[in-house]
Amino acid sequence: MISSLGAKPADAKVKDMKAVAMKSYLPVDREESFVDTRVPRPVPGDRDLLVAVKAISVNPVDTQIRSGQYKLFGEDIDQSPHILGWDVSGEVVGVGPGVHDYKVGDQVFYSGDITRPGADSEFHLVDERLAGRKPASLSYGEAAALPLTGITAWESLFDRLKISPDGKDAGKSILIIGGGGGVGSMAIQLAAKVAKLRVIGTASSEESRAWVTKLGASVVVDHRNPLDKELAAKGIETVDYILVLGYMEQHWPAMVKVIAPQGSIASIKEAKGDPVDISALKPKSVTFAWETVFTRPSYQTTDMVEQQRLLNSISKMVDKGELISTANEVMKPINAANLQKAHAKIEQGHTVGKIVLEGWE
Repeated sequence: MISSLGAKPADAKVKDMKAVAMKSYLPVDREESFVDTRVPRPVPGDRDLLVAVKAISVNPVDTQIRSGQYKLFGEDIDQSPHILGWDVSGEVVGVGPGVHDYKVGDQVFYSGDITRPGADSEFHLVDERLAGRKPASLSYGEAAALPLTGITAWESLFDRLKISPDGKDAGKSILIIGGGGGVGSMAIQLAAKVAKLRVIGTASSEESRAWVTKLGASVVVDHRNPLDKELAAKGIETVDYILVLGYMEQHWPAMVKVIAPQGSIASIKEAKGDPVDISALKPKSVTFAWETVFTRPSYQTTDMVEQQRLLNSISKMVDKGELISTANEVMKPINAANLQKAHAKIEQGHTVGKIVLEGWE
């Protein structure tokens, strides 16, 4: 749980900043679900970058916290401002004494640390080990769409599923369930263009089918139907890997059926209803792994700098034209009204790609 940022300081010498905050857990249709406010400008610690936030993007985790599904600020949230937002691009305007990878003026993008205040504010602190260099070929808005989903997709494929990022598993197959969303949009690109896998993506609308095909899926199936039957209709009996980005309990029986012996499954989504029977994977000696983007920063793992490294790899691939931004809608400016609109769209469950907010009034 993270603490609130408090109110505007009484000391006039302490600088403050604009922010969009929540003060209690509320449905998105409540006008006060977000408020425009001012809070103290943070001061960088040892390894911190102070970033002038230029753009943010919105993720399902933001909507889950705001609505109270995940009570990050505790059961008895007070009326102090609490700031969400863990997808950022901006410019470094200050550094802590222990920083050695960045300097003032550098452009960065990152997801950050959920145990610290979020970035829906004019200025934000992030540990330098979690920040990558923004792709030079992208605008701030285009870049803000990439960090959280890029890290999640990268860690899912290369750390959890143990797929080779050097193409040594080329030709193997992966089923990405929920391919049209933010993480799916990055996972399809990385699996197809970096790992050289045969990508099977799931989508339900014509827009999302066209989107996942554009990103690199060679086969598209409809996740509204049983996936084993959808795959069989395409002449596919088994797949080597499965990445679950939604619909876990709905498709668990089909996943157990289609995963290849000694295959691997990774998921970012837990089952919402009845628990799934993980023992059903035992006869095939299938590996199952969880992925959470905030594990490394939350627990300050010794390999936390891997998030900086992978973001830098993604940045270079973008600048080479190997990956594209998944920003599909940009709202201006960053304020309470637009953040409320973005949350509402995500909660409807039909977004394709990412929603970005850019610039301050």
